[in-house]
Amino acid sequence: MEARIRVIVAGGGTAGWLAAYSLAKRLGKSLDITLIESDQIGTVGVGEATVPTMHRFHQFFGIEEREFMRATQATFKLGIVFDNWGAPGESYAHTFGEIGQSNWLVEFHQYWLEAHANGFGGKLEDYCLELKAAEAGKFAKTAGDTPLTYAFHLNATAYAGFLRQKSEALGVRRVEGKIGEVVVDPETGNIQSLGLDRDRKVDGDFFIDCTGFRSLLLGDALDVEFEDWGHWLAADRALAVQTESTEPPAPFTRAIAHPNGWQWRIPLQSRTGNGFVYSSRFCSEDDASATLLGNLTGQTITDPLPLKFKTGRRVNAWHRNCVAIGLSSGFIEPLESTSIHLIDTALVRLMRLFPFAGAMTPLAEQFNRETRIEWEAVRDFIILHYKQTQRDDSEFWNFYRTMDIPDSLAHRIEMFKENGYVWSDLANLFRAHSWIQVMFGQGLFPKHSHGASRILPAELLKAELEKVATAVNQNLAKLPDHDDFIKQYCPAQN
Repeated sequence: MEARIRVIVAGGGTAGWLAAYSLAKRLGKSLDITLIESDQIGTVGVGEATVPTMHRFHQFFGIEEREFMRATQATFKLGIVFDNWGAPGESYAHTFGEIGQSNWLVEFHQYWLEAHANGFGGKLEDYCLELKAAEAGKFAKTAGDTPLTYAFHLNATAYAGFLRQKSEALGVRRVEGKIGEVVVDPETGNIQSLGLDRDRKVDGDFFIDCTGFRSLLLGDALDVEFEDWGHWLAADRALAVQTESTEPPAPFTRAIAHPNGWQWRIPLQSRTGNGFVYSSRFCSEDDASATLLGNLTGQTITDPLPLKFKTGRRVNAWHRNCVAIGLSSGFIEPLESTSIHLIDTALVRLMRLFPFAGAMTPLAEQFNRETRIEWEAVRDFIILHYKQTQRDDSEFWNFYRTMDIPDSLAHRIEMFKENGYVWSDLANLFRAHSWIQVMFGQGLFPKHSHGASRILPAELLKAELEKVATAVNQNLAKLPDHDDFIKQYCPAQN
């Protein structure tokens, strides 16, 4: 029998235990998996928001939805409501559902633009069930025969514990301890072992770096360069705090822009996760704390936790016999809840390309190529929110409004500005309807619509749009309140 490959996961938390569980679930017969973590290094349990890919990831890896939601005090998420991003006092939603009915030639919004030019068609949100449901505080997995596209809000600490339990049941070995040394073979450049406290050593064949921002293996030991994106995404600090819930949980995350940063609000079943993201260039920690604490609902149940970070990525997430997963590979601020998604996709990519035999270098090169494309697409989408603002009330917003942006994003904006053209790359998490909602939501309207939208006579176009809006409203009426559905479907464990 062929010897199993020794995989060492360095670090726990969400990234570490997701890595351990997914590898054990799908490749466990070929791998011997050990995870090293210290009880002294905890997960920041302020509540976490996700995107719909997590639902599909769980399905693939056999995680039962109700069990997961009960264990993590989770709620459903239909999207994000953005307050004050375009201009103070304005609000819009980016939800996960499709808008209207597109065809192979043009997106639905092109028809809506033509209708709008002719004085009818209402609001774009009239044609998206997820958006209307979010506004109404309603949710179910389906409305009749129509499935809803959704994600989750969850307790990150509880999620890590949930995954640990499942990982250990699959044979993953956990070693308690702090990593004090990374031993690298001077001839091959590969990592040989990790030195722990009390003169312990753990040998391995392949290493997964889940050590967070420290990036002890990939960054420190293997010296992989960090590509800093701070000239586009200036935020480098956050404060996080938990509060008591004061109302039933809404089926959406809220992102509230303030003069010197933005505030998140994530409703769980048991509490609310809150935080304030800001740039140390434009705001002090004292001012950030005052902004956050002055805009909370409910009593605080934790003290504000300060976090420091850099936006950017390691130029190679896989180098030698080490792959970085999670914060050790890079960080894009939490505006669109992409952190867990990037962990999930990296793990699926790793399993597809896992080095069971043969040369490792071509596998690593492909992994790094796909990772770069994915991260840059997410980066551009986040930058869009900042760049497409009309705010001029602070240095913070003036910086973003006037800054140069990546050529790839500038091209997207110009294409949309001219004729409403928008597209989805295969590697892009955010589909066309996501770009549309943010662009329209923050005041970017095309000069022209696609010519195909003018083929239908105005009377027929009006009738077709009314048919779509009526179907949305009929499905909306079938949905229960979000809180009522949670209490019936997945009440949190005490």
